[in-house]
Amino acid sequence: MQKDAGSTLSFLVDTETSQLLSELDAFIEDKIKPIQAADDNERFFDHRREWARTDWDKGGLPREEWEALMTRVRKIADEAGYFRLGMPKALGGKEASFLTMAIIREHFNAKGIGLHNDAQSEHSIVGNVPLALVVLDSGTEAQKAEFCPRLLSGEYVMAFGLTEPDHGSDATHMETTAVRDGDDWIITGEKTWNTGAHVATHNFIVARTSGKDGDAFGLTGFIVPMKSKGVNVAEFLWTFNMPSDHARVELKSVRVPNSAILGPLGQGLKTASIFLTENRLRQAASSLGAACYCINESVAYANSRKLFGKPVSSNQAIQWPLVELHTESEMLRLLIRTTASQMDQLSRQEAQALLGARVSMCNYRANRLACEAADWAIQLIQALGLGASLMRWVGDNVEVTGKSASNICAGLIQDYVLSLYA
Repeated sequence: MQKDAGSTLSFLVDTETSQLLSELDAFIEDKIKPIQAADDNERFFDHRREWARTDWDKGGLPREEWEALMTRVRKIADEAGYFRLGMPKALGGKEASFLTMAIIREHFNAKGIGLHNDAQSEHSIVGNVPLALVVLDSGTEAQKAEFCPRLLSGEYVMAFGLTEPDHGSDATHMETTAVRDGDDWIITGEKTWNTGAHVATHNFIVARTSGKDGDAFGLTGFIVPMKSKGVNVAEFLWTFNMPSDHARVELKSVRVPNSAILGPLGQGLKTASIFLTENRLRQAASSLGAACYCINESVAYANSRKLFGKPVSSNQAIQWPLVELHTESEMLRLLIRTTASQMDQLSRQEAQALLGARVSMCNYRANRLACEAADWAIQLIQALGLGASLMRWVGDNVEVTGKSASNICAGLIQDYVLSLYA
């Protein structure tokens, strides 16, 4: 059996994966931490983090220095062969399994935030470029040739436009439409929480091309250049955890060619689901790691802090919540890793169809556990916790869980459970 960060014993970590974690840890120590320690880059991670990362004079967007630092580290990780670990060989990757990637995400987040991995910005030395995978799986040969290498190099950045101001979990009722006009399509509508729009060269926009409200079929995905006439970034939405790059984007009679369609006509939700399923499993593993960080910090504090001559960990009022959180983390780890292992046996399309609800279960519980563990850590450590690194995790946990809200996941699970007894 191999020990794993945030875990007591993890029987699903084989020798090869354990060695990979050690290799990644060594890379972080040798190459990444020195960069974080230089030029006062710690300001992006310590108590100055929100101020250092946020350009208040530009509407709360990420500062250029912060984004440049992440880009620099990403290139170093890519040159070292780590950034594309989980990507297909067609994208220059090493095809690490979903299970391996879930273990890495948990491992990184259990370390706490740093230049190696940052939950808020989704930056990591082991990369996550889901829209490159969507293009690879669903795009034409011309789209693959143009977009895949450029999305991975950073030359292109593609935002994801599904959510609308009045439609989130009810995506099949979206109001954005695309109407055929000869060899072109005219897109009209509005998207919100359109992350990364400030640097995006393109936007993956889902719009209704046929059918009626509530129909899953008839929604189509389009690759829309952000410089297209009629595309307007109306505002950036401030969040609990700044900076924010979440935009509300207006599409006013935006004309795109038929070649802009990504995936089959009318099956945009199916195309987008590849993005959502993989992201939710990654987020679940990341949230589990964040929860483990908070649990570990709580245990360390409870053992070291003495009141009335004995450690506070000797009190059952302290022990029981920690027991509950730790037990929940062990059960959740098993659910996430068995789900990831099952995904490894299927194609991406099959995984979405057969395991979508199970992935939502992982995300649903991980979201809650991350916030519960952070909340308990703050209560236990009290004033010291408010001034320490734990407060960073509170913001980051809210940021991560907000990207796949628990009620949306619960709705997907509900449909699955009720179908079992139909």
